[in-house]
Amino acid sequence: MQDLQQTLIQFLDLVKGIWIKKRHVIIMSWLICPTGFVMVATLPDEYTSKAQVYVDTRSVLQPLLQGLAIQSDPDQEVRMMARTLLSRSNVEIIARESDLDITTETERDFEDLVTRLAIEIQLSSAGRDNIYNISYNHPNAATAQRVVQETLDLFVEGSLGNNRRDTDTAGRFLQEQIAEYEARLSESEQRLAQFKRQYNDILPMSGTYYSRLQDLNSELGLTQLSIKQTKQQVESLRSQIKRDPATDSFGVTSQEELTLKTRYDDRIKKLEEDLDTLKLRFTDLHPDVIETQQLLSSLENSRNKEIESFLANMGNDDSAPLNELTQQIKLEMSRLQSEIASLEVKETDLENKVAELESKVDLIPQIEAESTALNRDYGITKDKYEELLARRESADLSRRAEVSSEEMQFRIIEPPLVANTPSGPNRLILYTAVLFVGFGAGIGLAFVVSQLSPILTRPNQLVRVSDYPIWGTVTHLDFENIKKRNRVRLLIFALSSLAIIFIYSALVAAEIMNINIVERFF
Repeated sequence: MQDLQQTLIQFLDLVKGIWIKKRHVIIMSWLICPTGFVMVATLPDEYTSKAQVYVDTRSVLQPLLQGLAIQSDPDQEVRMMARTLLSRSNVEIIARESDLDITTETERDFEDLVTRLAIEIQLSSAGRDNIYNISYNHPNAATAQRVVQETLDLFVEGSLGNNRRDTDTAGRFLQEQIAEYEARLSESEQRLAQFKRQYNDILPMSGTYYSRLQDLNSELGLTQLSIKQTKQQVESLRSQIKRDPATDSFGVTSQEELTLKTRYDDRIKKLEEDLDTLKLRFTDLHPDVIETQQLLSSLENSRNKEIESFLANMGNDDSAPLNELTQQIKLEMSRLQSEIASLEVKETDLENKVAELESKVDLIPQIEAESTALNRDYGITKDKYEELLARRESADLSRRAEVSSEEMQFRIIEPPLVANTPSGPNRLILYTAVLFVGFGAGIGLAFVVSQLSPILTRPNQLVRVSDYPIWGTVTHLDFENIKKRNRVRLLIFALSSLAIIFIYSALVAAEIMNINIVERFF
């Protein structure tokens, strides 16, 4: 508690020291405040023009064109355009379109103007709703409105123009790539066709050289196995003929009494049944009846010829009795021998093909490797060409969709207007700041002077300054005169302060009533 009291006493001593040096407050306030008031009052008025735009990125065609056309993210495009709107090239366009460039005389002045514009033009986003605010301050209200209008136009046209330019650029790029790949594809096709014509007699129709050689060897092995099996069947049938009795169960031994079975029997029987059915429905002159009779007659003639040929062969073989079973076995042996002859021809052909392939064992793999490389290059080029064609169709569909309905719709919520009243500078704050700076500087100077040249107001201050004890105090002899001078100084300080406050109040009142003091009185 005692420390707090000592601190409070010291603070009061400082205040008394400043109060004694209050003439410095008067001097500094009159040096700073009037000068500052004049400077603030003569500041040129600034007019603010604002614009607010809403970018609607929702399109009805987006869900319909999903997977059919190339679609970009309109929200991302708008954000990118907003970030690049105040780039140096765009600000130069704004400066020229708003006629600010005519106020400059040199290239350096124009560069400085562009730099200031890039800082002074304010572009801000209102959040997730794609609402953007554009504002600009200028001493001329019409100029501020033109700058904001040009910025807004550049923002709108730039976003839409970028989409169209991107689409056109993509279309030109795709067209160039398609033409290039088409030429490459044509060259690949010609090389592949020339290669096939050159090695048409060597290249396999399907598969590789080794797979074809393996298939031929496998087929040759199966053919040889079939020949062996068929010959074994013939030998088995021949041995069966030797074991069979000379007559059948009915004792038929003459050739005229035999009934031989041929491969035409079933078909003849089927045609006879069909002929009976047709005669029940139609007459003998019906085309179907006539055609069936002709076919039946042809099959019977073929059957008779086969029987006659068999009997003629059997007549040359005296060792085998001519019964029904023997005749059937002979027929089967004749068929198997014909099959053996056919298989032997096939075996010879396969052996020739295998020998031909084996003779080209050093040439064909190299040719196949070259063929694989050509086919691979052709396949890659063809796939890329078809993919580019599909992309071009998607790009064309996207361009047509953009023409019919823009992805982004710009809605001007608040257009830029020419301001009737200035928006700045905020003279109320500036006047107040000047007032506080003036009196603050005076108080600070009085404090510094009181510390450099201290005045003792209490006996205890002398004890703190020196180590000598105080035995008593003596009052001033001319105390009344001193009090009179202090009252005069207080009056002067009060009048000085009131005068400055009066000037401040008048300026504030004029600012509130929107009265330009400089234009009215000077």
